[in-house]
Amino acid sequence: MLSKNEEKLQEVREKIVEILQDLTISQKLALRALEECDPKSFDEVKVPLKQINKKTEEIDNLVLVIFARYAPEASDLREMVAALKITSALQRIATNEKNYIKNMAVCNPETKKEIKRVINESLTINRCTINALEYTMEMVLETEDKDRIRELESKIEVEASKTDDVYSMIEKEVLQMMHKDHEISEEYMNLLKYIRKNLKIIDRLEDIASRIHFARIGGTL
Repeated sequence: MLSKNEEKLQEVREKIVEILQDLTISQKLALRALEECDPKSFDEVKVPLKQINKKTEEIDNLVLVIFARYAPEASDLREMVAALKITSALQRIATNEKNYIKNMAVCNPETKKEIKRVINESLTINRCTINALEYTMEMVLETEDKDRIRELESKIEVEASKTDDVYSMIEKEVLQMMHKDHEISEEYMNLLKYIRKNLKIIDRLEDIASRIHFARIGGTL
């Protein structure tokens, strides 16, 4: 039977996973909207993000209650410190997602063929981000198997590395196109900026993974 402290810790984990699920749903909706280049679908992407600030505030308040009532020590204390940093990262991910999808609404039936092609190539970033979100959820819930925690953190790092490679390839391709046309296209430069906003999401997930590693295994933040 779990102690009151352990019950509250488990509640924190479950609330963090709930937010990660919302972010995953949003990413999957964004992927579908961009695959179809359907402007009607973009508003759906924002729906799972609407309550995230409220949910992160609930977690922060719960953590403060745990500090005040149960005075956690050792690994429990590390987990509470990590949770406060994780909620901040989750809020930033939601903001990145909102800004990204707002700007990517440039994708519509009248969008230039070349722009659509670049957007389609960038969707590997979305798929890698979805994978990383799922690995992060498993990390949050894994409290015993340290080897599995390390393995999941490594998997997130691999997905992040893939997205860096994809972005570098897209950036090189876009710059070559502009060089060929002997002009700097604001349309393409903005597109690269929007894709970078999506790229930041997986960077935040790497940060969360390092917080979980700290909570479960130790080390420094």
